[in-house]
Amino acid sequence: MNKRTEAAPFANEPFVDFGVEENRLAMEAAIGKIKEELGREYPLRIGDEKIYTEEKIVSLNPGDVGMAIGRVSKTDRALAEKAMQAALKTFESWKNVPAEERAGVLFRSAERLRERKREFSATMVLEAGKNYAEADADTAEAIDFMEFYAREMIRLDRINETLPLTKIAGEDNRLEYIPLGVGIVIPPWNFPLAICAGMTAAAIVSGNAVLLKPASATPVVAAKFVELMEEAGLPPGVLNFVPGSGAEVGDYLTSHPKTRFISFTGSKEVGLRIGRLAAETAPGQIWIKRFVAEMGGKDGIVVDETADLGAAAQAIVSSAFGFQGQKCSAGSRAFVVESVYEEVTERIVELTKRLSIGLPERNCAIGPVIDESSYKKILGYIEIGRKEGRLLAGGGRAPGNGYYIEPTVFADVDGKARIMQEEIFGPVLAIGKAKDWREAIRLYNDTEYGLTGSFFSTDEKRIEEAERTMHCGNLYINRKCTGALVGVHPFGGFNMSGTDSKAGGRDYLLLFTQAKAISRKR
Repeated sequence: MNKRTEAAPFANEPFVDFGVEENRLAMEAAIGKIKEELGREYPLRIGDEKIYTEEKIVSLNPGDVGMAIGRVSKTDRALAEKAMQAALKTFESWKNVPAEERAGVLFRSAERLRERKREFSATMVLEAGKNYAEADADTAEAIDFMEFYAREMIRLDRINETLPLTKIAGEDNRLEYIPLGVGIVIPPWNFPLAICAGMTAAAIVSGNAVLLKPASATPVVAAKFVELMEEAGLPPGVLNFVPGSGAEVGDYLTSHPKTRFISFTGSKEVGLRIGRLAAETAPGQIWIKRFVAEMGGKDGIVVDETADLGAAAQAIVSSAFGFQGQKCSAGSRAFVVESVYEEVTERIVELTKRLSIGLPERNCAIGPVIDESSYKKILGYIEIGRKEGRLLAGGGRAPGNGYYIEPTVFADVDGKARIMQEEIFGPVLAIGKAKDWREAIRLYNDTEYGLTGSFFSTDEKRIEEAERTMHCGNLYINRKCTGALVGVHPFGGFNMSGTDSKAGGRDYLLLFTQAKAISRKR
């Protein structure tokens, strides 16, 4: 038994305080070090091979588009098939590795990541456009996922000791959680380390082999994560790194008869497409593919007249504009009861106008959105918003050699408006007025999504009703609707927000295992 798991219960990785000059200077130095690596080439990893291809994915700094972060080799279908075969071969041995040894790889990976925390955070500052705190939280969450899932696998392996089956005379019975097989992991660009590491680590520690297809906007930090796992002793072929086109490589692997599961985080549209492909039975396929999906949200905050209005306004601004609103949990909607509507709206506008915009490496509050496609899409929604609401802040491009958009606030927006109903994934907030708190909750629930939400009130009976009636996977009372912590706030949503996978929760590894009951007659 790994003594560490006996002695140390799980605890969340602490965040770095960048108000301390020493920490700020250390981050600046780490960013400078990453700049010395600009233009580095990163290979595919298939089995025990490192493969450099002629065609590359060029990762650009969204805050300074003249800066190439790295050039990552690109997979085609032939190489995807080679990776599948390598994973299938490796799975046959990896599935038999004891759970404690698999967990040990995650513990070592977490420790190495802790030692290289600034390096990974600095990479995300440049590659993803995160400010210091957002990047640090991303790295901390990646550490948390590995530490938490390692312990969870050990717990599941001991299930017969901790939750023994009912005994009957003449039989010995036990339950084992065994791995599924080879899976495809498709993480998003907005949490390019945390979600990538979490999805991958969960699958691997459960005994599966993985083909990791990272987001094309942030492949460098994913490549560094794969290197880290190898350094921690993960055998070749357990984790195969196959960046490439979703239409070419993603669809091919999703439809492959030997794919046992697909773990996906991303947009609703892509998630539904993957779900359709996964549901089709390919020739030679002998199982129903498991699909684990987190597909976004149209999250909101409800404020009643009894609330701490200053705290509510601050939570709305933080939830709407943290990382430029590029979070599936971002609070892009707010519903405020009419008696305090104008006061809360004024506070929101005042706080929004204080936000600084600029280069993430200078730790500005608001940085760029991820790429040109997102930039154009968000600006298009702002034009729609001008017709659907009253523009109170922002509303246009911001200066800089990147994809900068002003944090934008629209008031007096109808609940059925497009900017209230459609996921924008950018720094755009829509505020609606409700006659009372129950109508505000009804307006909040009027969406095809159901990921996160917040309710601000000091009335206990109202809070109790909100807890029952606000339909989302993660509901917060009197706090912002972003910032879920591993082990504290198991994360996943309802409706079109996905399969309610509850990442960072105690049932998450069940999605990557299957339960086998074994009975032996005495």
